[in-house]
Amino acid sequence: MTTTTLAVLVPLLPFLGAAAGLLLGRTTPGFVRPLAVLPTLTAFVLAVLVAVRQGGGRSIDAATELTPTGSVPIELALHIDGFAALVAVLVGLVATCVQIYSTGYLRDDPRYPSYAALVSLFTSAMLLVVYSGDLMVLLVGWEIMGICSYFLVGHYWETPEARAASIKAFLVTKLGDVPFLIGIFALAVDAGSFRITTVLGAVASGGLHHPTLIALLLLAGVAGKSAQFPLHTWLPDAMAGPTPVSALIHAATMVAAGVYFIARLLPVFAASSAALIVMAVMAAVTMLGSGLAALAQDDIKRVLAYSTIGQLGYMTGALAVGDRGAAVFHLLSHGAFKALLFLAAGVIIHAAGTNSLAATSRMKGLRDRVPDAYWTMTVALLALAAIPPFSGFFTKEAVLGAAEHVATGHAEGIPGAAGWIVLVTGLLTALLTGAYAMRLWLRAFHGRGAEAPDHGKQPLAMNAVLWLLAVPSLAFGLAAGPLSDWFDGRDLTPTLTTSVLGTGLALVGGLVTYGAWKHTTALAARVPMGAVAAHPEGDAAHVEAEAIASHAPAYGDVAAAPDPADPGRLLLGPLHRHAAVGFHLDALYTRLFVRPVQAGASLVRFLDREVVETYVHGAGAVPRLLGAAVRRAQTGNVQTYVSALLAGTVVLTVAVVLVATGA
Repeated sequence: MTTTTLAVLVPLLPFLGAAAGLLLGRTTPGFVRPLAVLPTLTAFVLAVLVAVRQGGGRSIDAATELTPTGSVPIELALHIDGFAALVAVLVGLVATCVQIYSTGYLRDDPRYPSYAALVSLFTSAMLLVVYSGDLMVLLVGWEIMGICSYFLVGHYWETPEARAASIKAFLVTKLGDVPFLIGIFALAVDAGSFRITTVLGAVASGGLHHPTLIALLLLAGVAGKSAQFPLHTWLPDAMAGPTPVSALIHAATMVAAGVYFIARLLPVFAASSAALIVMAVMAAVTMLGSGLAALAQDDIKRVLAYSTIGQLGYMTGALAVGDRGAAVFHLLSHGAFKALLFLAAGVIIHAAGTNSLAATSRMKGLRDRVPDAYWTMTVALLALAAIPPFSGFFTKEAVLGAAEHVATGHAEGIPGAAGWIVLVTGLLTALLTGAYAMRLWLRAFHGRGAEAPDHGKQPLAMNAVLWLLAVPSLAFGLAAGPLSDWFDGRDLTPTLTTSVLGTGLALVGGLVTYGAWKHTTALAARVPMGAVAAHPEGDAAHVEAEAIASHAPAYGDVAAAPDPADPGRLLLGPLHRHAAVGFHLDALYTRLFVRPVQAGASLVRFLDREVVETYVHGAGAVPRLLGAAVRRAQTGNVQTYVSALLAGTVVLTVAVVLVATGA
């Protein structure tokens, strides 16, 4: 079987699994789990084979014209280079782990068949984006992911938080997709093709006439899809969906699509220095803002959500300094340890019966209840904080090293200002990352108070997936050398300066947070602890739905209740109340956009009701009154008709005589 055929099967198999699951899920429930797991697992294996055959060498290209368009052609095209091959492996791995994990996590959920089918469709759409060599075909996968996220985030539609989160995720990403679509059309017009290789050829030959405008339009769509400032506000609220969905969105699909898109078309963005500066500023604000917000969150999944936003900021920063190798390297590493963090969080939520870190900090012995989640999440948090030798250290240092290279003037065509912006904010974000990673670890596993509820061991499928993802979280960074051919031959070895600074700041953040935690727990120990309410037995999905409903304020604009044992409150001081609600961006957007739109809609409704309908009703009233008058004259009495006829005759006679006399 040729490599091209294998590559076609990679996105096709999950799509067929999704179609079969939707058609057969209700009637033949015994096939639901095999239809969820086997197509995705097979696609993962085939993606590995494609990557091995591609080998980091020349890209694999194949295309066939879909239909004559009369102008710019649209082609069903494949373009598989080293980046595409490795990202497809990541998508297949995480999607397979999510499907296996979900067989235990949602084992009693009545909507599991549709959930599993949508996860497969989500996976297929992302794989289509990864392998596509045509921008219009890529756009199809891009939009399918948007609708899948709407349904999956709103899986617990019984809760108002999930319904609101799904609508918000859909609308905010669509807000970015409008300029994104315009940018794609403008790019195709300039290049004369939607084919990615043709577009890149046109850029190399100077055939792009409006690089800044096109880059900024495309960047708006990327900001929405990859949750970058200012269109990042949907991602924390999207945590109202099931935890496996959060793992899939954050690790391998949806948010990764925007970063991957820029990596594929980086020469388009690099053709405009202004676009690179805008991208660097966007990444800087995203990294710092999300790091501060993560340090103030009480919901364990929202901490991880803001963490994802910040790590995506690192990737965007690497792209802003023109290094797509460092960006994709961090994308792959982040995908492994962030999937592990979310899936481990699902185990914790099931065991504790709550998403709240304030509640888990009052539970003694929770780490003994979930030892698999404890050890694997520790590995993932060390990778997140970029502590050597865990994978995040190597990939984050690749980003910081690329920024340093540009900042010190060793890169041609890239503004030095972009390098300094990314380098300085990247180092500050390393400090914040170490702080919130330590806070999460301490408050989730080192609580004091009542005994944590004991509901036995988690399903084997859930624990096995955690250990599987722990391997790349620990060791993937060591593959930088062997995989250099897949990253344009770039040397991704950490540099001494950024390694020392980045690791040192992460350690300082962790140690300061530990000291603050010791201080706050000593103060909180003087306050009597309330008993920890144990949740009833149930599958993890039902427990999480109840936890979301009981912890609803975290998903709105209201900050969580003060917790004296929270080290984040001590570290942030007066900034805490602002960081806890995402620096009031949702409230700002409500005042600037939502309320004016609602006011305009109210005005239109008033004009329609009081003005337009008045004229319509008036136009109908006149004939109705005339008809009523005529109807009254029709009495059915013959004598009345004869009398009227005679009276009319007399009137006409008199009128004729008068006219004749006057004449």
